[in-house]
Amino acid sequence: MTARATFGAELRRLRTSAGLSLTDLAGRVHYSKGYLSKVETGLASPNSALAALCESEFGTPGALTALVPAETRKRRTRPDVRPSGLPPVTADFAGRDPESRAVREILESDGGVCVISGMGGAGKTALAVRCAYRHEASFADGSLFLDLRGTSDDPVTPAEAHDRLLRILEVPAERIPADPDDRAALFRTCLRGRSFLLVLDNAGSTGQVRPLLPAEPKCRVVITSRSRLPALDEAKHVSLGVLPSASAAELVTALTGATPGAALRIADRCGRLPLAIRIAAARLRAHPAWDVAELERRLADETRRLGELDDGERSLAAAFRLSVRQLDQPEARLFGLLALHPGPDFDVTAAQALGSLDPVEAERLLDRLHQAYLLTQPELGRFGFHDLVRVFAASGASDEDAFRRLADFSVATAERADRAMSGPRYRPEVVYPPGLPEVEFPDQDSAIAWFRAEWPTLVALCRRTGETDRCWQLAFFLRGFFYLTKLWDPWIATHRWARAAAEAVGNRWAAATTTANLGIAYVDRGDLDEASRCYSQALAEYRQIGDRHGEATALAHSAWAEHYRGNHEQALRDLRSAADFYDLTGNRRSGAITMRGVALVLTALGRPAEAAQAVEETLAVFEELGLELDVVMGLNCLGWARFRLGDHSGAESSYREAAARAESCGSTHEAARAYLGLGNVAAAQGIEDEAASLWERAEAAHPDLDPVTVGEAAARAEYPRSA
Repeated sequence: MTARATFGAELRRLRTSAGLSLTDLAGRVHYSKGYLSKVETGLASPNSALAALCESEFGTPGALTALVPAETRKRRTRPDVRPSGLPPVTADFAGRDPESRAVREILESDGGVCVISGMGGAGKTALAVRCAYRHEASFADGSLFLDLRGTSDDPVTPAEAHDRLLRILEVPAERIPADPDDRAALFRTCLRGRSFLLVLDNAGSTGQVRPLLPAEPKCRVVITSRSRLPALDEAKHVSLGVLPSASAAELVTALTGATPGAALRIADRCGRLPLAIRIAAARLRAHPAWDVAELERRLADETRRLGELDDGERSLAAAFRLSVRQLDQPEARLFGLLALHPGPDFDVTAAQALGSLDPVEAERLLDRLHQAYLLTQPELGRFGFHDLVRVFAASGASDEDAFRRLADFSVATAERADRAMSGPRYRPEVVYPPGLPEVEFPDQDSAIAWFRAEWPTLVALCRRTGETDRCWQLAFFLRGFFYLTKLWDPWIATHRWARAAAEAVGNRWAAATTTANLGIAYVDRGDLDEASRCYSQALAEYRQIGDRHGEATALAHSAWAEHYRGNHEQALRDLRSAADFYDLTGNRRSGAITMRGVALVLTALGRPAEAAQAVEETLAVFEELGLELDVVMGLNCLGWARFRLGDHSGAESSYREAAARAESCGSTHEAARAYLGLGNVAAAQGIEDEAASLWERAEAAHPDLDPVTVGEAAARAEYPRSA
C-alpha cells in the first residue's frame, strides 16, 4: 500500500468512526468534498495542514500527521525557503463558522488584510491560526507568524518585527540593516513576487502593524487585536463576540463531558468566552475529587467567579488587566467609575454624571473603551459591560462621590421625565446639586421613551441608594410610568424599598405617600386586601401629620378597592367626599380622576346614564390639562357606561377613539380594554366573527385583563368563548 493510500484509509476510518459524511468533514475543514474523496482513495496527495485540521476535528493528535507522505512534506514550490511558522491549532474548537467564512472571503479578495478583533479571551488567535492552516496551501511560499505582544509591557516594535521576520526568511544577520526604514524596505524586497500568508498576533495599535503590511499583492495578512484598529483603512474587519449559546455549550461538553443542561449553565457563567471555558475545564481536570456539579457550584457565585477562572497559568482577570493597561488615565478612570452603574446598560449622560465630564469628552472616552472591547454597544447611544468584565471592573470600583452624582442625576432626570409624561400633579420639592447633566423632554413621547430605556437602571439604583431620600424620590417619580405600563413587580419592589428609606430618614409624608402609591400597585394588580392595608396605613399617617390633601387621596384610592369588592355604595360616598375636597381646593386634575371613579361606580350601581354624563365632564378637564392617559381611561369609562346603557353606537365610538389614543400614548392595558369593549359591542349585536377578532387583538395587546378590575373583561365572560 502506498503512503497516499495509507493516509487515505486512516482518514476514512477516523471519519466513519466519528459518524461524519464526506460532506460533513468538508464543511468542517473547508476542503472540497471531491478533494477529500480523492485523498481517501489515494488519488490525491494529502498535506500537513489537512492532517492537523482533521486531527483537531477527530481529537486524535498526531494520528494523521505521521502518515503524510514524505515527498509531500519535503516538496517545495520554489528553491528558496518555505517557512510554516504557525503554532498548533486549538483542539476542541467550537462555533465561529460565520467568522471563518468572513476571513476566507477577505483572504480571497484583493488587498487581503483581515483584522480579527475582540475582547480578551474571545478566541481571536485560535480562529486566526485555524483559518491560516486552512488556507496555507494556497500560498506558494508559506506562512509567517509573529506575536507582537501588543498588550504587554514590552511590545514588539516594527523594527524588531522586521528583524525577526527577515531572520525567518533566512536573511543573514549581517545583511539586516540597523536603520528601521532600511529594514522595512528590505522586508518588502524579500516579499516581492512571492506569496506569503502573514499572521500578526496580538497587535496593540495601527502604528505597530502598518509598517509590517507587505506591498506584494500576492501576500495576505491576518491581524488579531483587542482593539478594533479602525484607523487601518486598508483592512477589512471581523469582530469576534462571545460564542453563541449552543457553540459555547458544545465546547463545555467536549472539554468536561457535562450534560447539555449543565453545559449551558457553565457556558453562561463563563460568559461564553472560549478562554474562560478552557480555564474552567482545566480546573476540573486538575481536581480529581471534583465533578461537573462542583465546578458549576464554584462558578455560581459571581463575586468569586473571576478567582475560579484561574488555572495557575491562565487567568481571565489577567487577560482583562492587559486590556485595561492599554488605556490612558482618563479612560481607565471612567472604566472603573462605570462599574458603579447598577443597570444593564447606560447612555452618555450617565457617564457624564459618573465622571463629572462634559458631553464631548464623555462620548470620546466611551468610544475608546468600546474600541478596546471593554464596553459593548447594544444599540446606538447606549453602552454596557460583558458580565465578567463588569465583575472585573467592579472589583476595583469605589467612589461614593461618583455614585452620589449618578443618583442625583437619575432622580433629577426622572422628575423631569415624569413632568413631561404625567403633566401637572403634586410633586415634592427636591433639591439637586449644581452641574448635573440635563436631559430635555420636548414631549410626552420622548419622556416615555426615556423611561422605557432606563427603568431597569432606575430600579437597580433605587435599591442601591439604600435608606436615603434618593431612594423614595426615585420610586415617587417612577410611579407614573409604572402605572402606564403596568409593571407591577418593579413598582411594588421599589415602593417597598422606598417605604423603608422614608422611615429611616424620618420623612413621614414620604412614608405615607409611598404607602398610598404602593396600594395603587396592589389594587391595579388585583390584590385588594393588600391594597386596603396600604390605604388604611397611609390614611392614618396622613391624619397624624395633618395632611388633608393626602387624606382625601388615600380615601379616594381606598374607595376604588371597595368598588372592586362590590361595596359600591361605600365607594360612592368616599369618592364624592374626596371630590368635594378637590373642588374646594381647586385641584382639577385629582377631582376629574375621582369623578371618573364615580362614573365607574354609578355604572356598577345600574345608573349608566348618570355615569356617562359624569365622565363626559371629566374629559374636557383632561384634554385641557394635556393628560393623554387620563383621556384614554375616560374614553374607555365612557364606552363602558354607554355599553351598559345599551347605546352600542356610542360605546363603539368611544372605544375606537380610546384604542387609537391608547396605542399612541403607549398604554397596552388601555388599548386591550378598548378592544375588549369593541368585541363586546360586536358580540352584543351578533357579529361573532368581528367580536372574536377584536378579542384576539385585545389578548395580543395585553393578555389576561383582570375581570375584577376591568369591567370589559367581566362582560367578555358573559359571551360564549366560541364567539
